[in-house]
Amino acid sequence: MTKKQKNLLIRVLASLAMMIALVLLPLEQVPVLRFVLFLVPYLTAGHDILRKAWKGIRNRQVFDENFLMAVATVGAMALGEYTEGVAVMVFYQIGELFQSYAVGKSRRNITELMDIRPDYANLEEDGEVQRVDPDDVEVGSIIVIQPGEKVPIDGVVVEGTSTMNTSALTGESVPRTVREGEEVLSGSINQDGLLRVRTTKEFDESTASKILELVENASSRKSKSEQFITKFARVYTPAVCYSALALAILGPLGSMLLGGVPSSTALWGDWIYRALTFLVISCPCAIVVSIPLSFFGGLGGASSRGILIKGSNFMETLSKVDTVVFDKTGTITRGNFEVVGVHHNRREEQELLELAALAEMHSTHPIAASLRRAHEALAEGGSASHTGSHTGDGSLCEAENMRAGGLPEGDLTQRTVPCVSEVREVSGKGVIATIDGKEVAVGNSRLMEELGIEAAPCHSTGTIVHVAVDGTYEGHIVIADEIKPGAQEALTALRSAGVQKLVMLTGDLRATAEAVAKEVGITDVRAELLPGDKVAEVEKLLQEQKSGRALAFVGDGINDAPVLARADLGIAMGALGSDAAIEAADVVLMDDDPRGIARAVRIARKCIRIVYENIVFAIGVKLACLLLGALGIANMWLAIFADVGVMVLCVLNAIRALWVRNL
Repeated sequence: MTKKQKNLLIRVLASLAMMIALVLLPLEQVPVLRFVLFLVPYLTAGHDILRKAWKGIRNRQVFDENFLMAVATVGAMALGEYTEGVAVMVFYQIGELFQSYAVGKSRRNITELMDIRPDYANLEEDGEVQRVDPDDVEVGSIIVIQPGEKVPIDGVVVEGTSTMNTSALTGESVPRTVREGEEVLSGSINQDGLLRVRTTKEFDESTASKILELVENASSRKSKSEQFITKFARVYTPAVCYSALALAILGPLGSMLLGGVPSSTALWGDWIYRALTFLVISCPCAIVVSIPLSFFGGLGGASSRGILIKGSNFMETLSKVDTVVFDKTGTITRGNFEVVGVHHNRREEQELLELAALAEMHSTHPIAASLRRAHEALAEGGSASHTGSHTGDGSLCEAENMRAGGLPEGDLTQRTVPCVSEVREVSGKGVIATIDGKEVAVGNSRLMEELGIEAAPCHSTGTIVHVAVDGTYEGHIVIADEIKPGAQEALTALRSAGVQKLVMLTGDLRATAEAVAKEVGITDVRAELLPGDKVAEVEKLLQEQKSGRALAFVGDGINDAPVLARADLGIAMGALGSDAAIEAADVVLMDDDPRGIARAVRIARKCIRIVYENIVFAIGVKLACLLLGALGIANMWLAIFADVGVMVLCVLNAIRALWVRNL
């Protein structure tokens, strides 16, 4: 409990104790003393409310809950209803205390998340280590991470082995072991070993900074429910104030004119009391406070499970999802491609792999990485024909110098450094490069068709990479991917959560895509798609979408960014996903586990259910009590329940949005 909350609690308890004591004392015979004594607990409990109301009047921002409470309680005290006046102020402050506690509880997850921001980095330069601000560390620098320290910047381990606590990033409590050559993410905690890490990003672009930016911006994106409540309060509060004024003036005038009731102090006092009761009942705090609090609780609860939802508007959309479209690679499958075969090759297997690896040497695509790994494995085994470095500038290639010295142009095996130049990427199809003067095309069957080269068919399951040299087909390489362990379970959970339609989009061959889809249980597969084709397919699905429902796309690659942005809701795999995908997405799964999608849907639906429960309950009770107050049936005690009681119940209900551990 904060110092401010403790002070408020002391004031409330003191005022409540004084009020009870004064009620028990026989003070009716000394009205002036009774008023002065009741004024003490009244001001003790509500001096800050009166001050805020006066400040609002001075700033011409009159109509808020502080003004309503001030007018109602001052009026009650003026009419001699001291107990009711003090009780309204005391119980209103009790409601404020509940609200403050609930907000503090829901902020706890966000506060813990903010703790992932590192304060310093141990920068190694010229064999010496010095502590610097993470902002001052450049890409490619070496940083040292001691046991117990946070990783300040994303990077790759160059020396050391350790276990990393990534719970602040992913919500997963099981530590992850990292070794030389593996990536570490900022915000995770080094638990035992000393690590030397080469940074791969600047501090502002690192994982921890990105997460904090997403969370900090989340509250600025309001849902339709929150926007409605804000507009509702702006119209509602002045309306009830004028209604109460009309009730206080027109009520007694109507009684005199229509009912023949003579004017009297009692008559005017009765109607003013009704108007004050009406004001207390009408206070919109229950709705204005509990709705944003429900969303804030849902966002905080989701973040504790490694699910970053960028705003309450996306929370609302997520609750309406009934179609989920998946990218295949990195989403349903691991994206850890491995070469499993070389078929129809006219050259030696090692030479074909080398040509493909050299052509793809600048690509960051997982398939290109698998070709390079296969080539490196052969080189380490002593079977590769070339070692050393290569360049994209043909004029500087050592191979060109060799050719000038008389080596045969087509004899790759005698060169130590192959010359790679004029690399050209054909979007969605492959690459074409010049290697030692020969044009090498590496890609899918569509690339071969575009070049007028007949490719040999392959009946193996996997991604097929065809290779052609100077227009002649040289064979193809089969690359297979591994399905994520939780993929099938994730799809089952989505169906259980009420998602009606599951679709998979991929650029892979139909045979490969259908084999993966069959294993995980997806029946709607759309394969051999370029990035633009994926957008077109999502457009078609959106047209088929039922009104009031939403379509979510799940992806992780940079080529998924346009589709993530076009879908009603974009969900990105955050831990290993590309920056472009995370930027374009509305929801980020930090643990890359597809099971988090169903969990996110359940969290969103629970949050929205709580929001609607609070709206219906608060408005329903208030309307009923307002009618009773206007008719003179409801007294100030019922007004206290209609205001503070309803607010406390709504706030307690809103706290349930934080309980997501079992979802």
